[in-house]
Parts: sequence; C-alpha cells; structure tokens
Amino acid sequence: MTASRHMPGFAMHRRAVNGVTINYAVAGEGPGLLLLHGHPQTHVAWRKVAPDFVAAGYQVVAADLRGYGDSDKPESGPPHATYSKRAMARDQVALMAELGHRRFSVIGHDRGGRVAHRMALDHPGAVDRMVVVDIAPTATMYERTDKAFATRYFWWFFLIQPDGLPERMIGADPAYFLRRHIDGQVRTPGAVSDEVFAEYLRCYGDPRTIHAICEDYRAAAGIDLEHDAADADRKITAPLLALWGRKGVVGELYDVLQTWREKAREVEGEALNCGHAVQEEVPEAFSRRVLEFLGR
Repeated sequence: MTASRHMPGFAMHRRAVNGVTINYAVAGEGPGLLLLHGHPQTHVAWRKVAPDFVAAGYQVVAADLRGYGDSDKPESGPPHATYSKRAMARDQVALMAELGHRRFSVIGHDRGGRVAHRMALDHPGAVDRMVVVDIAPTATMYERTDKAFATRYFWWFFLIQPDGLPERMIGADPAYFLRRHIDGQVRTPGAVSDEVFAEYLRCYGDPRTIHAICEDYRAAAGIDLEHDAADADRKITAPLLALWGRKGVVGELYDVLQTWREKAREVEGEALNCGHAVQEEVPEAFSRRVLEFLGR
C-alpha cells in the first residue's frame, strides 16, 4: 500500500482478479462507489470529485481499467474478447466483491461508462445505481454514424484499424497524440494541469498501453456489438443518471436522455456547462448532481 500522489487521502493498491492485476485507489468507509475512467485517462481523472464522495460517506474505489494506467495489459488479438466490456466489467465486479461490496454504485466516464453499461446487464444484482458520463450507448453511436460524428470522433475508426497500424502511428509521438486528444475534448482551460497531463502520458507512452487501447476500441466495434445485439431486448434495471457536457460532441449530436431511455428503465440527467471531461471541468457541479442522485 502506498499513498496516492494525485488523490490525497487515498491509498494505492494492486489486486489480482479475473486473471489480471487491477491498480486502484481507495478511501473512506460505507457503501461502495466504483469510479471508472475513460480514454485516454486513468483513475486520476477522479481526483477532483472522489474526496467529495468519501466525505459523503462512501468507500470510494477509483480503478484503472485493464489495459490502462498501472493495471495489467494482457496480450490480445482477434476477436479482441480480452478487452471486451464484458471482460472489463467482470474485473471490476470481482474487485468490488474482494473489497466486501457485493452490491455497489458505479460512475463511468467515456470508456468506463461503456463498461458500466455492460456491468449493469451482466451483473444486475451487483449494481445499485449507475452514472454514465458524456456518452450515448455504443451501438447507438455506431448505428447513427454520419460525417459529423466520424469527423469529430475519428479515433473510433482510426484505433480499430488492424495489423498494428494505429499502434505504430501513435507510438511515433504519443505525447502529441495525447495532447491533441485531450485539448480537442476539454472546453475548460486549466482543467487538466501539466502535472496531471504528465501522469496520463507516463501511462499512455507505454507501447503495451497503446496496444491495449486499440484493442479496447476494436472490441467496441466488434465483439461488444455482438454482446449488445444479443441483449437488444433487455433493459438496465438500475436507476441511471446521464450527465454530459453542453459544449461537447455527444450533447450536440444526440438526444442523450432518449438514447439511454432506449436502454434503461429509469433514466434522468442533464447537461453541465463543460466539454467531455465533465468531472475534471466542473467538479463542484458534478459532485453535487451525482450525490443528489445517489442519496435517494
């Protein structure tokens, strides 16, 4: 156990579950609350809001998804099942069970929200309440792809290319790719400090991470869609809160609440005044809205 450099009051741990070792930060006592980051971040994305959840009486677990941060990066190839959202969700459910939380709430941003979506379908008894941040469902976004979406979310189509093409291109200058990606999505100057960017880059610059991220996206465009199609007639039973950035692509291109009402029985939500990185850009508003939802 070591103290977190970026999340004061949190301790860092590593635990083997589901055949991989997951890196996570934990603090607090009480009901379990799992925080799942997106691409290209790590658990550090929750640094501004996690203390609010601890203060509200939760045991907060901020985990690195498999392939990201300091979690394991298992080898993978077609059909990319190693990085399916089903496998990622299984990791996190097992982790929470190891920590004594057979039932818990989950907040997922970006890729983490997609993991939470699959978690709620595969493990309905484990998920009490869920929050998805700045996403519409994966299958919906692919089904409704048009020029605007393909242009503004080009990496959905770049990262899925085969034979190591994106890995080689990103690997030539990962700092440039990471900076362009973050700057292109964040609409609040200063929301991601140089220190935090350096931490993201420390992880992102690892060739194994770059490959894992590509495998994550390849899974999303393949085996994850197969899993979604098999569950097309099922709806999430856990109450769901959707939050998104008013200045972001998802809010501009989709009726976010309607897309989630097609997938879940009980949905509420709203746009906040920011871009894609909601919890990093408007942390006070984010924490306030999430805690109001979780506390019912």
